[in-house]
Amino acid sequence: MDFLIATHNMKKRAELERILKPLGINVLTADEAGVDLTDVEETGTTFEENAELKAVSGCKESGMPCIADDSGLMVDALDGAPGVYSARFAGDHGNDRKNNEKLLECLEGVEPKDRTAKYVACVCCVFPDGRKFTVRGECHGIIGFEEKGSNGFGYDPLFYIGERAFAEFSPEEKDEISHRGNALRLFAEEVKKYI
Repeated sequence: MDFLIATHNMKKRAELERILKPLGINVLTADEAGVDLTDVEETGTTFEENAELKAVSGCKESGMPCIADDSGLMVDALDGAPGVYSARFAGDHGNDRKNNEKLLECLEGVEPKDRTAKYVACVCCVFPDGRKFTVRGECHGIIGFEEKGSNGFGYDPLFYIGERAFAEFSPEEKDEISHRGNALRLFAEEVKKYI
C-alpha cells in the first residue's frame, strides 16, 4: 500500500521507510508520487498540531493516505525550548550547526545534572476518507558539552544517552530507542486497524 510522506528530509524518509517497509507500506515522497505539495506553515503550538496540519494538507493535495511528523528537542533547563521551533531555533530553518551552537550558548554554565532533555516525535496519518490518528514517541537523555559523532542530524551530536551522543549510534541502534522509532512502533500497531 502506498503512503505519501510529507517531508523533504531524505534522512527522515529513510528512517520512516526502514520501520514501515516490513508492514507492507511503501513510502513515497511527493516527488516520487508525482505530487506537488504546498509547504504548510507550521502554526501549531504542539508537535501534534503541526504533524496534523501537514498530514491533512498532504492527503488533500495527493488523494493518498499521508503520513507527516513533527519532532524536536525539549530541554528542561530552557522550559521546553526549542520545542516546536527546533528546526529554526537559531533563525535559519534547518541550519543544524547554528542551532547546536545556540543550544550550547543557552546552556552555558548549566550543570550536567540540569541538562536533561527529551526528543519528541509526533506522527499523524490522515486517510482520504477522513480517518486519522496521531501517535507520540519520546526519548530521554541529556545535552552534552560538545558535539560528537557524524551519524544522524539536527541535535544528535549534542543529545547523549549515557556516554554516547545520538550521532554516534548506528541507524539500527538509534531506531531501537529514538523518539521517532518509538513513535513509529506505536504507529505500526495503530495503522493495522486502518489498512
